[in-house]
Amino acid sequence: METAALIKSLVREGQLLAAAADAAGPGALVPTCPGWRMRDLLRHTGTVHRWATSFVTEGHTAYRPEAGEPDLDGDALLAWFREGHGLLVAALSEAPADLACWSFLPAPSPLAFWARRQAHETAVHRADAESASDGKPGPVAAEFAVDGIDELLAAFHARRKSRVRTATPKVLRVATTDTGDVWTVRLSQEPARTERGGEGPCDCELSGSAERLYLTLWNRLPLDAVSVTGDAALARLWRKTSGIA
Repeated sequence: METAALIKSLVREGQLLAAAADAAGPGALVPTCPGWRMRDLLRHTGTVHRWATSFVTEGHTAYRPEAGEPDLDGDALLAWFREGHGLLVAALSEAPADLACWSFLPAPSPLAFWARRQAHETAVHRADAESASDGKPGPVAAEFAVDGIDELLAAFHARRKSRVRTATPKVLRVATTDTGDVWTVRLSQEPARTERGGEGPCDCELSGSAERLYLTLWNRLPLDAVSVTGDAALARLWRKTSGIA
C-alpha cells in the first residue's frame, strides 16, 4: 500500500479504537489480550504512538526505548490517547519523503515503515478494543488486510527473534479466497522464509478472506475462523508461538 493510504488507515483505526474504548469503559476486560482491561490497551497503544512519533519528528537514528505508560484513567486517559494518535498522524503526514530515522523492518523508506507499522499496530488493537466492546472485531478492508499479512509473514517472522520454528522443515501456505493472494512460509529451526505465490506442496494451508486471515494470523480470531487443511498441528504451532512481543 502507498504511504498516504496507510496514513488514512491509521486515522480511521485510531478513531475506531477510541470509540470502542469509550463505549466499553476503562475497566472492560479485553478478551483477546488476557489479563488486560481497556485502560491497559489505551496506555499501551498510546505509548507506542508517542514512541513512533519521536522517531519521525526527532530523527533518532538508533533505537530508543519507550518513555513509559502514563498513570491516567477514565476520560483523561482517553483524551491522552486521542491526542497522541493525532500527533502521530500529523508527524507522518508532514514528514518529508526522504525522512531519515531508525526503523526495524524492511521497507522502501523509514517513512513508509512507520506509516505501515503504526497503521497495523493500531488496527490490531482496534480489533482488541472492539472485541471488548462488541464481542467481536469490526471489518478490515481487504487491501489493508493483505498488506498486514505480508508485513507479519515476510517481515516480522523473518526476524531472529521470531519463535515460529520447527524441528524439521515444514511448509505453511496462506491463501486469501477473495483477493487471490498467496504466501508460502518455509519453517525450520531458522527464521521463517516467506515467498509470494503458492507453487509446490505444503504441509498445512490456511485459507479464507483476507480480513479473517489477517485477524486469525494476528491471533485475534480463533483458528476455526479460517479453513485449515493438512497438518493442523502446524496451524496450532503458529497459534502458540507467533505472538509479537
